[in-house]
Amino acid sequence: MTSSETQRQNAAGDAPVRLGHRQITTVMSGLVLGMFLGALDQTVVASALRTIADDLHGLTAQAWATTAYLITATLATPLYGKLSDIHGRRPVYLAAIGLFTAGSLLCGCATSIYQLAAFRAVQGLGGGGLMSLAMTIVADITTPRERGRYQGYFMAVFGGASIIGPLAGGALADQETLLGIDGWRWIFLLNVPLAAVAAVAIFRVLRFPQRRVRHRLDYRGALALAVGIVPLLTVAEQGRTWGWGSPPALLMYAVGALGLVAFVVVERRMGAAALLPPRLFRIRAFRLGVGLHFVVGIGMFGAMTTLPLYLQLVRGMSPMEAGLATLPTVAANLAVTLLVGRLIARTGRFKVHLVAGIGSFTAAMLVFATLRVDSPLWQAALGMALMGAGLGASMQTLTTLAQSEVPRTDMGAATASVNFFRSNGGTVGTAAFLSILFSTAGGRIAERLAEARHDPAYRRLLAEPDNAHALAGVLRPGGGVDLEDSAFLRSVDRGAALPFLEGYITSMRLVFLTGAAVALVAFLIAAWRVPNLTLADE
Repeated sequence: MTSSETQRQNAAGDAPVRLGHRQITTVMSGLVLGMFLGALDQTVVASALRTIADDLHGLTAQAWATTAYLITATLATPLYGKLSDIHGRRPVYLAAIGLFTAGSLLCGCATSIYQLAAFRAVQGLGGGGLMSLAMTIVADITTPRERGRYQGYFMAVFGGASIIGPLAGGALADQETLLGIDGWRWIFLLNVPLAAVAAVAIFRVLRFPQRRVRHRLDYRGALALAVGIVPLLTVAEQGRTWGWGSPPALLMYAVGALGLVAFVVVERRMGAAALLPPRLFRIRAFRLGVGLHFVVGIGMFGAMTTLPLYLQLVRGMSPMEAGLATLPTVAANLAVTLLVGRLIARTGRFKVHLVAGIGSFTAAMLVFATLRVDSPLWQAALGMALMGAGLGASMQTLTTLAQSEVPRTDMGAATASVNFFRSNGGTVGTAAFLSILFSTAGGRIAERLAEARHDPAYRRLLAEPDNAHALAGVLRPGGGVDLEDSAFLRSVDRGAALPFLEGYITSMRLVFLTGAAVALVAFLIAAWRVPNLTLADE
């Protein structure tokens, strides 16, 4: 669909809800609380995940706690778009907050890493609506040119959550108990009062006339999508354990492929009621926007999952110290987000910011790929600043690109699709990157241990009582290592830990190089394929 066709549809009665700046900021005050809830959950969990995984004896399976949330959030996101088109934004948003709260309570009671993953899946069912519905509502009440400015506020919320989350997560994870409950469990339990405040705010301020659209709900499409995505994401997580060409992996590939084929067939038959309407993919700007969201999401979530592990495993930081160390990311993200939002509102142009943002993110991955055990902290800080600036410039412009030529009657489904593809990319990135890390780290650590044992000084270090006790459950008789619990790194001598740290960092460099390759693909697509549009001010 061309820009002129979109304008004709808008002229035919699909006009935006025209609110003044004060009215928009009132609505935004409620939306940012809901979005802060979801953003805080992601950042607060990331900084404490190592502690949680150690406590639940599942370090190498920790990806499940992240990917389970992303899987359900990904699958629920398109449904929220349709449901809010049918029933209105406010009741559906409140339902999302309710599901998120229930999942948080369950997570606070988890007793194993897999149980935590299951409860995070419940949490994700609600979390899938917190971002996409907020973006949809902003699109309802603003013009294309204004959106960058107001969506910039959301990115600022993520910046604030990126500051508060790691600090709060680190502080709680560092507490053995608090009021008789494990410290890390409060990370989830504190969502309950925050959710109550967000729900009250949404109920009170989200009051504006909305033209509801009559849709049939595409349950068959949702089921086919689940059949297509879940097996593929499962094998991305379990492939290193099963073997990428093993019978279980091949079965997952086949089931996933059949599910995706069925999804395409169902969507074509559903027409206007489709979960992801096929007609949207005839719009070039939308295709590019969602495709780039997927690719950038792979690198973004993969890096955001791996970086805290570098700071805690290799640098030996506590969760709180690791949270403080990420401040360059937050500061750069916040500054660039607000600046780019204002520039887009002033000029209507966004391609230059999009290309520069993805380029900066690519450079950040390359910086991370050069890290070593003894690298100065400023080197990691430089990469974090580049990553924050890159994401600040690119994420809001990608959303603007995808929405730029979509008729407002499809805005709920289109915005949900944007978040769907970003979440899908994030799920793939998290599962694949952690799979690369832990599938290679064990062998590389074993190699370095074998080399170090030729040194008499290192053998004497291993024989010291404290080191021997700390490594008793880690070193296996055949020369292998048990990486399920990394707590021993806190008590073992730094010299004795060096082969472990070198093994981890070499695997992390491979992860970041993979992320750089993915980001470079997105950069080339953005530079050569994205049209240099001027956004309308109406």
